[in-house]
Amino acid sequence: MPYTVRARHLHGHHARSLDEPSPEAAAVAYLEDFGHDPDEDDEAVAVIVRDDDTGREQCFRVDLETGETRPCG
Repeated sequence: MPYTVRARHLHGHHARSLDEPSPEAAAVAYLEDFGHDPDEDDEAVAVIVRDDDTGREQCFRVDLETGETRPCG
């Protein structure tokens, strides 16, 4: 599926289009290709993943050491 992914703290012009099987996979692939510094006091980065087919957006926190992905919140 096509997804558009960006770090939560960045604006849309930093977004990247990725073709991945799930939104979680798109979040991890984005950070593998375009590394970011972790959020304060954490080893994770929050990213926004938009499903290009439905327009639905989801926020995920990706642990930079383990690749573990969980919903923001």
